[in-house]
Amino acid sequence: MLKKLGIAAAILVAALVVFVATRPDRFHVERSVQLSAPADATFALINELRQWQQWSPYEKLDPNLARTFEGPASGPGAVYAYKGNRNIGEGRMTILESRPGELVSIKLEFIEPFPATNQANFKLEANEKGTRVTWSMEGPNTLMGKVMSPFMDGFIGKSMEQGLADLDIAAQAEAKKRQQTAQTE
Repeated sequence: MLKKLGIAAAILVAALVVFVATRPDRFHVERSVQLSAPADATFALINELRQWQQWSPYEKLDPNLARTFEGPASGPGAVYAYKGNRNIGEGRMTILESRPGELVSIKLEFIEPFPATNQANFKLEANEKGTRVTWSMEGPNTLMGKVMSPFMDGFIGKSMEQGLADLDIAAQAEAKKRQQTAQTE
Protein backbone atom coordinates (compact mmCIF):
# COMPACT_ATOMS: atom_id res chain seq x y z
CA MET A 1 0.00 0.00 0.00
CA LEU A 2 2.78 2.43 0.97
CA LYS A 3 4.62 1.61 -2.25
CA LYS A 4 1.49 2.47 -4.30
CA LEU A 5 1.13 5.80 -2.49
CA GLY A 6 4.79 6.59 -3.18
CA ILE A 7 4.37 5.80 -6.87
CA ALA A 8 1.18 7.92 -7.05
CA ALA A 9 2.96 10.82 -5.34
CA ALA A 10 5.92 10.54 -7.73
CA ILE A 11 3.55 10.55 -10.72
CA LEU A 12 1.77 13.65 -9.39
CA VAL A 13 5.07 15.48 -8.83
CA ALA A 14 6.29 14.49 -12.31
CA ALA A 15 3.00 15.69 -13.85
CA LEU A 16 3.32 19.03 -12.02
CA VAL A 17 6.91 19.44 -13.21
CA VAL A 18 5.87 18.70 -16.81
CA PHE A 19 2.91 21.08 -16.52
CA VAL A 20 5.06 23.93 -15.17
CA ALA A 21 7.75 23.29 -17.82
CA THR A 22 5.17 23.68 -20.60
CA ARG A 23 3.84 27.05 -19.38
CA PRO A 24 4.96 30.17 -21.27
CA ASP A 25 7.63 32.47 -19.81
CA ARG A 26 5.28 35.48 -20.02
CA PHE A 27 1.61 36.01 -19.22
CA HIS A 28 -0.94 38.42 -20.69
CA VAL A 29 -4.45 39.12 -19.40
CA GLU A 30 -6.74 41.57 -21.15
CA ARG A 31 -10.32 42.80 -20.94
CA SER A 32 -12.09 45.35 -23.10
CA VAL A 33 -15.41 47.11 -22.65
CA GLN A 34 -17.44 49.90 -24.19
CA LEU A 35 -18.00 52.74 -21.70
CA SER A 36 -20.76 55.33 -22.05
CA ALA A 37 -18.55 58.23 -20.92
CA PRO A 38 -16.34 60.32 -23.20
CA ALA A 39 -12.60 59.62 -23.44
CA ASP A 40 -11.51 62.79 -21.60
CA ALA A 41 -13.51 61.94 -18.44
CA THR A 42 -12.42 58.29 -18.56
CA PHE A 43 -8.77 59.18 -19.15
CA ALA A 44 -8.73 61.57 -16.17
CA LEU A 45 -9.83 58.80 -13.79
CA ILE A 46 -7.06 56.47 -14.97
CA ASN A 47 -4.27 59.02 -15.40
CA GLU A 48 -4.63 60.49 -11.90
CA LEU A 49 -3.80 57.67 -9.49
CA ARG A 50 -5.66 59.32 -6.58
CA GLN A 51 -8.86 58.78 -8.56
CA TRP A 52 -8.45 54.98 -8.56
CA GLN A 53 -10.26 54.78 -5.22
CA GLN A 54 -13.47 55.46 -7.18
CA TRP A 55 -13.21 52.46 -9.47
CA SER A 56 -10.28 50.08 -8.90
CA PRO A 57 -11.44 46.63 -7.77
CA TYR A 58 -8.34 46.29 -5.60
CA GLU A 59 -9.27 49.32 -3.50
CA LYS A 60 -12.23 47.37 -2.09
CA LEU A 61 -10.14 44.45 -0.83
CA ASP A 62 -8.92 46.32 2.25
CA PRO A 63 -10.89 49.16 3.86
CA ASN A 64 -7.77 50.13 5.85
CA LEU A 65 -5.44 50.24 2.86
CA ALA A 66 -2.49 52.60 3.45
CA ARG A 67 -1.76 54.78 0.41
CA THR A 68 1.03 57.21 -0.41
CA PHE A 69 1.42 59.33 -3.53
CA GLU A 70 4.61 60.81 -4.96
CA GLY A 71 5.59 62.88 -7.95
CA PRO A 72 3.14 64.79 -10.13
CA ALA A 73 -0.61 64.48 -9.56
CA SER A 74 -1.05 62.72 -12.89
CA GLY A 75 0.81 61.46 -15.94
CA PRO A 76 4.37 60.13 -16.24
CA GLY A 77 6.19 59.98 -12.93
CA ALA A 78 3.02 59.83 -10.79
CA VAL A 79 3.47 57.13 -8.14
CA TYR A 80 0.96 55.31 -5.94
CA ALA A 81 2.36 53.03 -3.23
CA TYR A 82 0.08 50.88 -1.11
CA LYS A 83 0.24 48.49 1.79
CA GLY A 84 -2.73 46.45 2.89
CA ASN A 85 -3.99 43.24 4.37
CA ARG A 86 -3.16 39.78 3.02
CA ASN A 87 -5.78 40.19 0.28
CA ILE A 88 -4.03 43.22 -1.24
CA GLY A 89 -0.39 42.94 -0.14
CA GLU A 90 2.13 45.68 -0.78
CA GLY A 91 3.18 47.31 -4.01
CA ARG A 92 3.77 50.38 -6.09
CA MET A 93 2.44 51.75 -9.39
CA THR A 94 4.28 54.29 -11.54
CA ILE A 95 2.83 55.89 -14.66
CA LEU A 96 5.39 55.45 -17.44
CA GLU A 97 3.52 56.91 -20.40
CA SER A 98 0.39 58.95 -20.79
CA ARG A 99 -1.32 60.16 -23.97
CA PRO A 100 -4.55 62.10 -23.32
CA GLY A 101 -7.61 60.18 -24.41
CA GLU A 102 -5.49 57.30 -25.77
CA LEU A 103 -3.17 55.49 -23.35
CA VAL A 104 -1.92 55.18 -19.80
CA SER A 105 0.96 52.74 -19.29
CA ILE A 106 1.88 51.72 -15.73
CA LYS A 107 4.76 49.83 -14.13
CA LEU A 108 3.37 47.53 -11.41
CA GLU A 109 5.78 46.49 -8.69
CA PHE A 110 4.43 43.86 -6.33
CA ILE A 111 6.40 43.51 -3.11
CA GLU A 112 4.16 41.24 -1.02
CA PRO A 113 2.95 38.52 -0.99
CA PHE A 114 5.01 37.63 -4.08
CA PRO A 115 7.60 39.95 -5.62
CA ALA A 116 6.96 40.66 -9.30
CA THR A 117 7.19 43.49 -11.80
CA ASN A 118 4.52 43.71 -14.48
CA GLN A 119 3.06 46.29 -16.83
CA ALA A 120 -0.54 47.44 -17.13
CA ASN A 121 -1.88 49.36 -20.10
CA PHE A 122 -5.14 51.19 -20.53
CA LYS A 123 -5.90 51.87 -24.19
CA LEU A 124 -8.79 54.24 -24.90
CA GLU A 125 -10.60 54.65 -28.20
CA ALA A 126 -13.21 57.41 -28.44
CA ASN A 127 -16.24 56.53 -30.54
CA GLU A 128 -19.83 57.68 -31.07
CA LYS A 129 -21.03 55.64 -28.06
CA GLY A 130 -18.38 56.93 -25.65
CA THR A 131 -15.03 55.20 -25.09
CA ARG A 132 -13.78 51.68 -25.66
CA VAL A 133 -11.28 50.83 -22.91
CA THR A 134 -8.88 47.89 -23.04
CA TRP A 135 -7.12 47.05 -19.77
CA SER A 136 -4.21 44.64 -20.05
CA MET A 137 -1.58 43.31 -17.71
CA GLU A 138 1.51 41.37 -18.69
CA GLY A 139 4.82 40.28 -17.32
CA PRO A 140 7.19 37.42 -16.66
CA ASN A 141 5.54 34.17 -15.67
CA THR A 142 7.31 33.19 -12.44
CA LEU A 143 7.29 29.67 -11.04
CA MET A 144 4.27 30.54 -8.88
CA GLY A 145 2.59 32.14 -11.89
CA LYS A 146 3.12 29.01 -13.95
CA VAL A 147 1.60 26.84 -11.22
CA MET A 148 -1.37 29.23 -10.96
CA SER A 149 -1.67 29.81 -14.74
CA PRO A 150 -4.91 27.82 -15.19
CA PHE A 151 -6.62 30.30 -12.84
CA MET A 152 -4.67 33.49 -13.71
CA ASP A 153 -6.81 34.76 -16.58
CA GLY A 154 -10.05 34.12 -14.71
CA PHE A 155 -8.86 35.65 -11.43
CA ILE A 156 -7.22 38.76 -12.86
CA GLY A 157 -9.77 39.04 -15.66
CA LYS A 158 -12.71 38.99 -13.26
CA SER A 159 -11.13 41.85 -11.28
CA MET A 160 -10.54 43.79 -14.50
CA GLU A 161 -14.16 43.31 -15.56
CA GLN A 162 -15.40 44.64 -12.22
CA GLY A 163 -12.97 47.56 -12.38
CA LEU A 164 -14.07 48.48 -15.90
CA ALA A 165 -17.74 48.37 -14.87
CA ASP A 166 -16.98 50.66 -11.91
CA LEU A 167 -14.85 52.89 -14.17
CA ASP A 168 -17.87 53.32 -16.44
CA ILE A 169 -20.01 54.50 -13.51
CA ALA A 170 -17.29 56.85 -12.22
CA ALA A 171 -16.54 58.23 -15.71
CA GLN A 172 -20.23 58.94 -16.37
CA ALA A 173 -20.39 60.85 -13.07
CA GLU A 174 -17.20 62.74 -13.97
CA ALA A 175 -18.59 63.64 -17.41
CA LYS A 176 -21.83 64.88 -15.83
CA LYS A 177 -19.88 66.97 -13.31
CA ARG A 178 -17.79 68.50 -16.11
CA GLN A 179 -20.92 69.26 -18.11
CA GLN A 180 -22.56 70.99 -15.12
CA THR A 181 -19.41 73.02 -14.47
CA ALA A 182 -19.27 74.10 -18.13
CA GLN A 183 -22.93 75.20 -18.01
CA THR A 184 -22.38 77.39 -14.94
CA GLU A 185 -19.37 79.18 -16.45
